[in-house]
Amino acid sequence: MIEILNPTELPRARQAGALVADILRELRNRCAVGTNLLDIDRWAQSMIMEAGGQSCYVDYEPPFGRGPFGHYICTSVNDAVLHGLPHDYRLVDGDLLTLDLAVARGGVVADSAISFLVGESRPTESVALIDATERALRAGIAAAGPGVHIGDVSYAIGSVLNAAGYSVNTEFGGHGVGSTMHQDPHVPNTGRPGRGYRLRPGLLLALEPWVMADTAELVTDADGWTLRSATGCRTAHSEHTIAITEDGTEILTLPTRA
Repeated sequence: MIEILNPTELPRARQAGALVADILRELRNRCAVGTNLLDIDRWAQSMIMEAGGQSCYVDYEPPFGRGPFGHYICTSVNDAVLHGLPHDYRLVDGDLLTLDLAVARGGVVADSAISFLVGESRPTESVALIDATERALRAGIAAAGPGVHIGDVSYAIGSVLNAAGYSVNTEFGGHGVGSTMHQDPHVPNTGRPGRGYRLRPGLLLALEPWVMADTAELVTDADGWTLRSATGCRTAHSEHTIAITEDGTEILTLPTRA
């Protein structure tokens, strides 16, 4: 299903996006050496509920997962890149942590992810991974707009990732959002210009470049959810929800304060 919002629904999409962005910013500020992933999940739950939002994850039960997710945020550490199931783990200096959050507010979903390093250590490879996904995300957003094909957006993202030396996995990528979290169209992180669905004003897209340092192969963790690099290498993931407008794009998942 491809859902197109009408102009009166865009303010609700902005509210959902700001909520997701503000929660992620606050969680990042709280994360430190010794923080437990389960505490991050509890903090996310509390902030979602206090704001009157609804979790898109806690009851989520897609074909690729094992039963309901049962938590409020994805916490992926180091070699984990997607769908990281919160568990009893305390962060250590130099951990590469990805927080991925989707929340519905006012009947509209917003989805965003950030990757960052915990503590004072700044491993060169990890910094490069995060930088590549952030640059690829900016390139994808810049390429999007009314009349643009999905392949144009995918090509822009993939060009940055490939130029940085990373292989691109196309099993999971960006997607449409609206009244539900995962909708068509699928937005692979590499593609061919001029191909695929043509973007229309009112479409919301979650663009999410993610990479693994030395492989494009994923393995599923024993928890049935967490996706890891097949080689154990580090990973990174960046994501924004954008709205296609009459004259371009609008990033919805930006914090409300600097």
